[in-house]
Amino acid sequence: MTVLKDLSWLEPTIFWRMMEHNQWVHPFDAAGERCEFDQLPKQLLGLADDPYRSLAGELRTSGGYAKDTTPFSEFLWADYLRRKVSETRLRKDFDAALADALSHAHDADARYLPGWSGVVPAAAPAPAVIPVKGEKADKPAKAKNG
Repeated sequence: MTVLKDLSWLEPTIFWRMMEHNQWVHPFDAAGERCEFDQLPKQLLGLADDPYRSLAGELRTSGGYAKDTTPFSEFLWADYLRRKVSETRLRKDFDAALADALSHAHDADARYLPGWSGVVPAAAPAPAVIPVKGEKADKPAKAKNG
């Protein structure tokens, strides 16, 4: 463990505000639900296992997304995977769950996630202009020769 900055002298409200501002704390439980700071475990051994976070880590190792410097990026991926891979499948067959995760990792709806590497969908073509009765339709510009 590395101490980045000693904030121990701050009052608790300011301490936790600074921790969150610097992205040094991720106040979410194993189900991805936000919790109060006083509900966070006091020791690392008190952390609950989040199987989706494990899946997100393995997904990155398997090429599902690129390593990124964004703090807690695997937690963001875990939250995304909660909506894509059933918990039953994850607990019963990790390899099948990983295959499911890989099949969704490059989807366009994951493009907001750090390290995403997919293809952005093409924009829909502009609708055709239909002139209103009594108005002239815009004519395409004529090409100039020479």
